[in-house]
Amino acid sequence: MTVKELVGKVFMVEILKGLALTFKHMVRPAVTRQYPDEKREPVPGARALHALVRDPETGREKCVGCGLCAAMCPSQCIHIYTSEGDDHKKVVDRYEVDVLRCIFCALCVEACPYGAVALTPHFEYAGFTRDEFYYTKERLLENWDKYMAGPVGTEYFEKFWGPKAGDFNAPAIPQDKERKAS
Repeated sequence: MTVKELVGKVFMVEILKGLALTFKHMVRPAVTRQYPDEKREPVPGARALHALVRDPETGREKCVGCGLCAAMCPSQCIHIYTSEGDDHKKVVDRYEVDVLRCIFCALCVEACPYGAVALTPHFEYAGFTRDEFYYTKERLLENWDKYMAGPVGTEYFEKFWGPKAGDFNAPAIPQDKERKAS
C-alpha cells in the first residue's frame, strides 16, 4: 500500500468528495416539473400511442391486411384477422394492438408498405384495467382522427417515415473525373 492510498483511507477522501458533490446539489433549485400543472411540449416524431391511418381522399383505413407489421413486431403485440371480400380481396376484420406488450420500437411503421400504421405523439394515456390498453381497429382509427388527422399526419409521414426519392440519387460526379474517364 502506498502512502497516497493510506492517506486516502485514513482521511476518507472518497467519502468527502461524495459529500461535497451532494452538498453542492442541495443548494441548487429542483428541476422537477409539477406534472398536471406544467406539461412539456410534445416531441415531434415521438413514438407513443398507436393509430391506423385513414386515407384522406376516401376516409377508409389504408390497411390491406398484409401482416408485415405483425411479422416485424419483436414483442408480437399486433394481431390481424382478415377474410376474403366480395371481390376476392383481403378485408381486415380485426386489427388489434396490445399496448402493454409494445416496446414502441416503430418497426411496424417502417415495415408497412402502405403507410397504414402510425405512432402518434400522444403519450399521456392511462387506465385502470388491462382491457383499456387493448386497442381494436375502431379505437386505432379514432386515435388517427383525434391526434393525426389533416396536415399533422401528412407532416408526420413526410418528415419522419418512408424513403424519399432523393435518398436514392446517385452522387454527382465532378466534371474533372468525367473528362479523365473518357
